[in-house]
Amino acid sequence: MNQNKLSSRLRTIIKSAVAAAVLPILFIYIMIAKPDYTIMNGLAHVVLPVANWVGDIVTWPVRAVGAAIDNVRELSSLRTENEELRVRLDDALRNKNICDIAIAENQKLSHELDIVQSQPRGAVVADVTYDNTAFHHSTFFINKGIKHGLDNGMVVISTDGQLVGIITDTAPYFSRVRALTDANTNIAVRIAGSEVYGFLRGNGSATPTIGLFSDPEFQPSGGIKLVTSNISGVLPNGIIVGETINNTDVSVLQPDTLSRVIVLQFDVQNEYK
Repeated sequence: MNQNKLSSRLRTIIKSAVAAAVLPILFIYIMIAKPDYTIMNGLAHVVLPVANWVGDIVTWPVRAVGAAIDNVRELSSLRTENEELRVRLDDALRNKNICDIAIAENQKLSHELDIVQSQPRGAVVADVTYDNTAFHHSTFFINKGIKHGLDNGMVVISTDGQLVGIITDTAPYFSRVRALTDANTNIAVRIAGSEVYGFLRGNGSATPTIGLFSDPEFQPSGGIKLVTSNISGVLPNGIIVGETINNTDVSVLQPDTLSRVIVLQFDVQNEYK
């Protein structure tokens, strides 16, 4: 039963294929042998759709290959364009980075120039050339010395105006500075905005300690700003020293974070030269 149905369907398909193949031939024969336009117009409504359908089937692989080739070409073009845009973007980012560095350096130099110009006459700008931390000692060197008017005991501050140390040794073209973290540091300080005095002592660690004595009722805590005091006659008054972390430890500038400093010249009467 199934074989009969399959045979019947197969015969139908074969007949349809033969008819589709014969119709164009018949159409051509009528056009050449018996050009009857009435018959030709009638057949055209049947033959042309069939011919178009057959043509579409026959040419589909060619059209698919052509479309694939076009897609490959477009993809290749997009990749090339993407690579060019990436190169341009990298160049733009490099140029932006160079501009950002130049702007930052210009701002730094302008800031340092403003600081130098605002300092009393005789202030000397120096570069930090080397820092040394060993055991309980913390010192660093600057590239200015006796030939530039520097001497032992002069105060060294950062370009932001914060105390970073005192010159202990000088040579013609360089000087050594004792940092606030050095174990030999012991300077008079004052709570900013008050008359509470104390001493800042270095201990070789990153955080020197403070001991207050002028007001026994004062309770130190974190976040208190300290400035230099002239009660010892060693330092000028009012230079920022640091900020308390808790009731004993103080946050100060570390030598390894410095690249340029300013040396202040003053005499024992606490006056700048």
